[in-house]
Amino acid sequence: MKKALLTLSALALCMAAGVATAKEYKELRFGVDPSYAPFESKAADGSLVGFDIDLGNAICAELKVKCKWVESDFDGMIPGLKANKFDGVISSMTVTPAREKAIDFSSELFSGPTAYVFKKGSGLSEDVASLKGKTVGYEQGTIQEAYAKAVLDKAGVKTQAYQNQDQVYSD
Repeated sequence: MKKALLTLSALALCMAAGVATAKEYKELRFGVDPSYAPFESKAADGSLVGFDIDLGNAICAELKVKCKWVESDFDGMIPGLKANKFDGVISSMTVTPAREKAIDFSSELFSGPTAYVFKKGSGLSEDVASLKGKTVGYEQGTIQEAYAKAVLDKAGVKTQAYQNQDQVYSD
């Protein structure tokens, strides 16, 4: 799984500020990277769907505000939040010390593993030594990028950065 924890910066802000302050908002703008099904993706009609979308819509319904979804590549989430392009991020994100210095996080909503994805019958394994000479892709701005640079590159594994998860899977 690409990202292990769900960030809900807007929810944390609303909870910290209280419902009275939250009611001053007429609209909450959430940053989302719609390339990470089943958490957030696009349906055939182009609408946003998934767990994160349902959660954000439920937050907005509870606060009686309109949800506005602002699509962004994952590596643009924190810069976009800091630049006020959106009020919060709902796009599964792992809490790291560096990220905690930049933004606030809600409580952990779920935890899941990170894993390699191989073609069936490829004979590849998760053993880093077995990947030497192969190419492993990752989405920019994720914890998998940090792992690729810290572990895979040093082990002689070729790594390839992609702007979003759809590109990782399509290559």
